[in-house]
Amino acid sequence: MGQKIIQQHFSHADFVRFRERLISQLDTLKGIIQLPEFGNESLRLGAELELYLIDNNLKPACVNEQVIELLDDSLFQYEINQYNIELNLPSVLTQGRPFTALETIMVEKLKQLERVTKMLNTHQIAVGILPTLSRADLDIQNMTNQLRYKLLSKQLSSARGQPFHIDIHGDETIELNLTDVTAEGANTSFQVHMMVPHHEFASVFNAVLLIQPLVTAIAANSPLFLNKKAWHETRIALLKQTLDCRLPDMAAHKLPARVNLACGWLKQDAWQLYAEAVSLYPVLLPYLSEEKLSGLPDLAELNLHMGTIWSWNRPVYSAQGNGHIRIELRALPSGPSSIDMVANAAFAIGLAYGLRNQITDIMAMMPFDFADFNFYRAAHSGIEAHLMWPDLQQFKLTQQPVGQLIRQYLPVAKQGLLDLQVDEADAGYYLSIIEKRLEQGVTGASWQLETVKHFETCMSRFEACQKMVNLYRQCSSSNIPINQWERIWQSS
Repeated sequence: MGQKIIQQHFSHADFVRFRERLISQLDTLKGIIQLPEFGNESLRLGAELELYLIDNNLKPACVNEQVIELLDDSLFQYEINQYNIELNLPSVLTQGRPFTALETIMVEKLKQLERVTKMLNTHQIAVGILPTLSRADLDIQNMTNQLRYKLLSKQLSSARGQPFHIDIHGDETIELNLTDVTAEGANTSFQVHMMVPHHEFASVFNAVLLIQPLVTAIAANSPLFLNKKAWHETRIALLKQTLDCRLPDMAAHKLPARVNLACGWLKQDAWQLYAEAVSLYPVLLPYLSEEKLSGLPDLAELNLHMGTIWSWNRPVYSAQGNGHIRIELRALPSGPSSIDMVANAAFAIGLAYGLRNQITDIMAMMPFDFADFNFYRAAHSGIEAHLMWPDLQQFKLTQQPVGQLIRQYLPVAKQGLLDLQVDEADAGYYLSIIEKRLEQGVTGASWQLETVKHFETCMSRFEACQKMVNLYRQCSSSNIPINQWERIWQSS
């Protein structure tokens, strides 16, 4: 969706030609994947960080155009709403100390952003959902003035044919109807791009699907939406419902939503994911690009189509060098701090790679529906969740506390990082952040909920959210890991 789109209207012929290109490019991709040199690249990892811009009252500030103009830095890009901005971090080599490098770059760029936002009497904040967000902030007038966002909203709304129904049942119920997709910008993420050896793509991708609930539980940071207590990781429910353009009969026939964990275990290679995307999801933006004349083809239409399907883990094709397909891990929330986000990435990458050799046996005894079930259960309850998990010794599925599973798999995550030639010190340091978070029973979500609960004893819910966000922003900008944040409910 980062592709620049200049066409304002599409005809039926545009849709026909676009789909013809998708089919042609699927065939091309199948051939590219089989080239002996494809994927023969040094492994790298990268990330995209979505942020909120807020004013001095800790409410959304619609100033991303001014901020980007003042920054004059191509690493910062627009996001769907005027109070969102995205930082595209340069990729780093996986070998060595990639997580230290990623954290260093992130801290430096966020300081640069803060210097600019202060000029506009605003601030940036990394949080999955801003707790002080109001219903009025979810209005299309707050959408960024970029054609691709307006076209996307129009096409999704047209496909839906009726309001998008938000119905989230957590500690409190949130129910509302929306006429556009502006609420998509309520969800901000830390999206990690993970290159893996080409021949191991399927096993690592399936491992990513399996371990997503563990990562979601320990990284949860989105417990409040519109001043109500919802899921520990409310983004998972909100994004799915905000972008669900299926009509009821389509959902009844099991057509998957455009936001999902996956359609099932990956049985072949990455090509299967592209084939599913073309066969299952109608085209939304039939924008035709100029075809590349030399080197590996860009497959622009196929990449654009994949960008309108928001799977929590999806393939990303690159024509650079010998070409590769990497895995984009999209379910991690923004925040709480840079060190926390990098630790989440280290845990996810290490665990997925560490389980690659066991995943076939696990898949044999665990239908994908259980992985999907676990994902939503973890999003709902965070580190208090209980998951259905395979016991490879007894060959049965048992219900286990997610915290116990995370503790059990931390050594596997470390071995996975070592297998990727990450320095032992780098791997150990960032996984220790996860371990301390687990030992103390604190996540970004639980910290937010407990802090609001404490403040709410003497003020309104909204005022409590404001006061919590102010404290959150101070700790986050200081890059203190969440397990070291002040727990005001314990000190009073």
